[in-house]
Amino acid sequence: MKRKRELITGLVSVIIIALFIWGFNYLKGLNIFRGPAKTYFVEYDNVRGLNTASEVTINGVKVGKIVDIKFNPKEDKLGSLIVEFSVEREINFSKESIVKIYSASLMGGKSLAVDPSFEGEPAKPGDFLKGEIESDIFDSFSENMNPLQAKVENVIISTDSLLTGFNQIFDEKRRVEIQESINNFNKTLISLNEATKSINAMVAENRASFKATLDNAERMTSKLDKLSDTLIDANIGATIRNLEASLVSMTAIMNQIEEGNGTVGKLLYDESMYDNLNNAANELEELLLEMKLHPKRFVHFSLFGKKDQGYQPNTQEN
Repeated sequence: MKRKRELITGLVSVIIIALFIWGFNYLKGLNIFRGPAKTYFVEYDNVRGLNTASEVTINGVKVGKIVDIKFNPKEDKLGSLIVEFSVEREINFSKESIVKIYSASLMGGKSLAVDPSFEGEPAKPGDFLKGEIESDIFDSFSENMNPLQAKVENVIISTDSLLTGFNQIFDEKRRVEIQESINNFNKTLISLNEATKSINAMVAENRASFKATLDNAERMTSKLDKLSDTLIDANIGATIRNLEASLVSMTAIMNQIEEGNGTVGKLLYDESMYDNLNNAANELEELLLEMKLHPKRFVHFSLFGKKDQGYQPNTQEN
């Protein structure tokens, strides 16, 4: 009976020790019931809150856990962190694979994701893989806000400097002048408004006259159209051609006159004809004078049939 109790006590102790070992290794990312896990290493400057309870995924499937996070003991890499993680599933990937730290939830929990590459030399347990940090929404927001914040600060500083300059430039006198200018501008606007009202009233009063003027203009346009049609039907071209021919003939006649050809030309330019005409005029004048002074020499009346003796010049008269 006593041995039986000791046996049960020993068996329970072994089970408790086994569960402790299994739990300890499970918390470290090792599952002793699935055989030996393969561990790999990756180096980061900052793990962004990654811890040993974080899980490791490949294509969204959990394949292991973080085993350990420790500082790099090398002097040339002091401050960097080495992350050891396990892969419990049978999956082979190359050394070109990338291990990313990403946000597993909106609460800020971090996990590792292996972006597997199957080209190149296969990765072996204990190999170092390339590490990257994937920006989450908060990191992206912070990265984008930092330049924006700097710009906003610069704008605020510039605005403050501008306002300070305005306060220095626009003293009390300048402010009074600006206020007066604004008041004058308001008065000008009021005057323009009144002028606009006056113009509208004038247009309303003379609307009938404007309409009559427009009607007259329309009638005049209609008459001009009819006149144009009449001129087109009147064969203006032929009339113009006849007028041109008449002008050509008149030009030829004037040329003949200027050259002294024809009666008119000789009359204008031939001095002998002028002298003859002048002499004829003088003789005609003398003849008329003689007829006025001595009409009996040119006209004879005989009531009794006296024979006409003809013209006998009076030698006694001068």
